[in-house]
Amino acid sequence: MTADKFGFDSIYIQAKKWNTDTVVSRPEIQKFLGALVGQGATKGVFITTAKFSSGAYEYAKKQLNTKIVLIDGVRLTNLMIEYNLGVSVIESYEIKRIDYDFFNEDI
Repeated sequence: MTADKFGFDSIYIQAKKWNTDTVVSRPEIQKFLGALVGQGATKGVFITTAKFSSGAYEYAKKQLNTKIVLIDGVRLTNLMIEYNLGVSVIESYEIKRIDYDFFNEDI
């Protein structure tokens, strides 16, 4: 089976839309971990439009049997832009310069 960008072959996702000033703390990640274990899953992604506390990141990172990736609002926005997901390109610009290697006299 082919793995994705995070190294998962089966992804369990929880996505929550909260205010951007909300901080998601460790108890929410513990609940998510419980849901993963209940499904027999070992890998999951928790996505939120809010922020994660340092305790949430530490808790997710120290799990030995379950890999949890936390994606906060800023990272979600960057991924949306990188992969053109949920966004529309309005304008695009290309800036070019002369490739002097192309015009090298030795050729």
